Amino acid sequence: MGKNEDSDKIVINVGGIRHETYRSTLKTLPGTRLSWLTEPDAFSNFDYDPKTDEFFFDRHPSVFAYVLNYYRTGKLHCPADVCGPLYEEELAFWGIDETDVEACCWMNYRQHRDAEEALDSFETPEPTEEEEDGDLKRLCLQEDGRKLSWWKKCQPKVWALFEDPYSSKAARVMYPHSFVTY
Repeated sequence: MGKNEDSDKIVINVGGIRHETYRSTLKTLPGTRLSWLTEPDAFSNFDYDPKTDEFFFDRHPSVFAYVLNYYRTGKLHCPADVCGPLYEEELAFWGIDETDVEACCWMNYRQHRDAEEALDSFETPEPTEEEEDGDLKRLCLQEDGRKLSWWKKCQPKVWALFEDPYSSKAARVMYPHSFVTY
C-alpha cells in the first residue's frame, strides 16, 4: 500500500470501538458530522488524539456501525435491537436526516413515535354533571383532592385484563387457552 492510500484512511473511535474507513467515504454525505472530519481544521474542532491518530466520540458504538455503513452503501438501516428514540438521537447527533431510513426499516424506526402519538390521542373525557355533584362516585375518582386522569381510572381494568384471565369477558376472549381443561 502506498503512502497516499494510508493518508486517505481515518480512524474513528466510538464508545471504545475503533472504526476505520476512508476520508472519501465520509465525504459522501456533505454537511454531516463525519464529513466535517475530512476538513483541515477537524483536528482542532473534535476530540483528536495524535498519539493514536484517531478521533474519539463517546457515543453508542453498535449504532455507529449502521451510521458508517450508510456512508459506505448509501442505505440507512435501523438495528432491530435498538429502540427508536436512541437511534433517532444518534442520527441527530451525526447529522443524518431520519427520512433517509430505508423503507424496510421504517416501521421499526417509527414504532415508538406511533405509540406515543396513539397515547397522546387519548383525551381525558369531560366530566358529566353527575360526576360534578359531591357524591361518593366523585370522591372515589379523586386522589389528594385532584381528579384522576383517564388512564388512572382505567389502569386497574387494563391490568386486570392482561393479568387475570377470569376478570372479565374481554379477558376470557383474550386468553381462551386458560379455560381448556386437561
